[in-house]
This record gives sequence, C-alpha cells and structure tokens, in this order.
Amino acid sequence: MSPSGGAAARHAAPVFAALGDTTRLGLVRRLSVEGPLSITRLSEGTGMTRQAVTRHLHALGNARLVRDAKEGREHVFSLDLKRVEVARQYLDQVSAQWDAAAARLKAFVEQDEREASTRSSRRTRW
Repeated sequence: MSPSGGAAARHAAPVFAALGDTTRLGLVRRLSVEGPLSITRLSEGTGMTRQAVTRHLHALGNARLVRDAKEGREHVFSLDLKRVEVARQYLDQVSAQWDAAAARLKAFVEQDEREASTRSSRRTRW
C-alpha cells in the first residue's frame, strides 16, 4: 500500500473499529435513517439503559462518527457523514487494489494457458 494509503488506513481504522460492534452499527443506522436523535429516543426499543447507549455513543464520538449538541436538557446526536465518507473512500481504494490484483492474476493465467497451448501444439507437430 502506498504511503498515502497508510495514512488513509490510519484515518479509516477508528471508524471501522467503532462500527465493529453491532450495537453501535445499529445506532449509526438509526441516525442515518431517522436523523438527529436524543439518547432517550436512541435507547427506545434497544433493551439497554440510557447509560449503556451513552457509552456506545461516546465510542462513536471518539471515532468522530457522531456529534452531539445540547438542546434544552437533552443531548441530541447526529451522524457525521464526513467520517463515513472517509471509510467509504478507503474501501473504494482497497476495492480498486483488489480489482487490479485480480486483473493481473487473470492476465497471468490466460498468458500461461496460451503458452501451454502453444507448447502442446508444437509437440504434436513433431
């Protein structure tokens, strides 16, 4: 991976680490679908306490995936799409590298098959 690829990986790694937990992934999904939500709203239907949801939101906040704003007495959390975009760009970069590697392998195999076919046809002429 290129040096810039290493930097991209360092920027994307905290995002992937935060999203590696199914609960946090669910919170991100809800924020992406429903928009900004309070801890109370995010806790509804999860079977978790608000304190547990808050811990997950802090983990997401540490990865800068969510940000919070105080609205009256409540903290309202929203998704930071810039960080999601960082992760997507990294995945696109890795995908392009894999596609290029697969294309090189395919070309190698096809070249090897052509050479084997040529060798085989030379032997049968003798």
